[in-house]
Amino acid sequence: MANVIKLRKGLDIHLVGAAERIKRQPAGSGMFALVPDGFVGMVPKVVVKEGDHVRAGDALFVNKQCPDVRFASPVSGTVTAVERGERRKVLAVKVKADAEQEYADFGRKDVGSLNGQQVCQALLEAGLFGYIDQLPYAVSTTPDTKPKAIFVSALRDKPLAADFEFELEGNETDFQTGLTALSKMAKTYLGFGAKQTAKALTEARNVELTVFDGPCPAGNVGVQVNHLAPVNKGEVVWTVDPSAVIFFGRLFNTGKVDLRRTIALVGSEVNAPAYYDVLVGQRIGDVTDGQLKEGRHLRIINGNVLTGKACTADDFLTAHTSEITVIPEGDDTDEMLGWILPRMNQFSTSRSYFSWLLGKKEYKPDARVKGGKRHIIMSGEYDRVLPMDIYGEYLIKAIITGDIDRQEQLGIYEVAPEDFALAEFVDSSKLELQAIVRKGLDILRKENA
Repeated sequence: MANVIKLRKGLDIHLVGAAERIKRQPAGSGMFALVPDGFVGMVPKVVVKEGDHVRAGDALFVNKQCPDVRFASPVSGTVTAVERGERRKVLAVKVKADAEQEYADFGRKDVGSLNGQQVCQALLEAGLFGYIDQLPYAVSTTPDTKPKAIFVSALRDKPLAADFEFELEGNETDFQTGLTALSKMAKTYLGFGAKQTAKALTEARNVELTVFDGPCPAGNVGVQVNHLAPVNKGEVVWTVDPSAVIFFGRLFNTGKVDLRRTIALVGSEVNAPAYYDVLVGQRIGDVTDGQLKEGRHLRIINGNVLTGKACTADDFLTAHTSEITVIPEGDDTDEMLGWILPRMNQFSTSRSYFSWLLGKKEYKPDARVKGGKRHIIMSGEYDRVLPMDIYGEYLIKAIITGDIDRQEQLGIYEVAPEDFALAEFVDSSKLELQAIVRKGLDILRKENA
C-alpha cells in the first residue's frame, strides 16, 4: 500500500487550452535533431559528421567528460548538419530520416535476471543512460556517481501539463520493465498523484510507492526527494522522467532504442489542443503547423509556461519535453487605463485584481512580465508556494551574493531550478529565480569538481 504525503503549500494555475484526450499524428517533415541542451550539464563531443548514415540507436554525440555516456539517434537516416553556435557550441545534430527505419539491435534481455551493473552497461551501450538526471546540481548524471536512491515522478501538475496516465496507456509493460531495471541499480521510489488511478502506477512492483496529495509543485521530483530522502552534501540521488522509464523498458523488451512518446499541444492560441505521438527530436513545426490561431503575435514554448523555453517552429523537441504551449506574446496589447482596471480576466495571487471573486476560473495569460526588476523584498511570497523544508528567499540571496557556505547550509544540494518556477511566477521583485538557481548550482558544481 502506498504512503500518502499531503502538501498544502503551492499554487494551481488554471489556464485555457488543456489538451483533449485524443491522439493525432504530426506532419512528416522527416527532419529530426538531437539537442544537447536537453541534457543539462553535459558537454557534447560529436562522433558523426555530415553525410554519415546512422541507425536508430547509434550514437550522435557523447559526454566529453565521460565518453561512455552516449546519446542515441532517435531515427535512422543521414546526418545533414552539426549546428553550432557561439564558441562552436553544439546546438543540434540534425538527421534526415529514412523512409524505412533501421534499428541497431542491442538484444532482448530478461531484466529480472540482470544485476545493477549489467543494467547500467545496457543503458550505456544503447545511448540511453544520459536520460538519467541527478541531484545535487540537477544535471544529466554519469555512471561513476553512486545514488542512494532513484526517484520517478509520474505526476505532472504544472499548468496545462500533459497527463502521463494518457501516455502510459498501451505502454504499461514497458513502464514496469523500466522500473524493475532501475530498482536493480538502487532503491527506487515512484511518486504519483492522489487522482491518478492507473494500475501501472498504483500496483507497480519493485518500487516504493508514494502518493502526493496537494497543489503544484507536488509533482516536482525535487519536492518528492525533499520529503522522502533529502540530499546532503556528498550524497547523490538519480531522477528519471517517467517517459524515459518507458524508453528503458522498450530497450530490454525489444532490444531496440525506441524514443516514441506522447506530448500535448496546449494553450489558448491552439485551435484544437490535443495529444501527438512524436519522437524525441521531432521538429516542433511538425506538431504546430496549421494548428495555431492567426492574427496575433504568438509565443511558442518548448515545454510548459513555467519552465519551458521560447522557441520557433523550426526548433526541435528536447529530451524531456512533454508539452508544447502556445500563448499570446502580448506585445500587441494596449490596455486603456492600465492597472486602474478591475481586471476580472487576469490571474493574480493577491486580491489586487477582482478576478479572485470568480473562484476557480481558467485564464488566458500572455508572455508579458508586467513590470521591471525591483529590489528583492523579504515578503514570504516564496514560502507560500515552495513545499520544501528550505528557506527559499534566504537561499536566493545567498546565491546572488555568492556565499557558498550559506548556500550549502540552506539546502542548495536538494533543489532544481524548476522548484523555484512558481516562486518566480509570484515574485513581486520580478527576479529570474530559475536562472539564479541554475547559476548557483553550476558554480557549486565547478567548486566541487
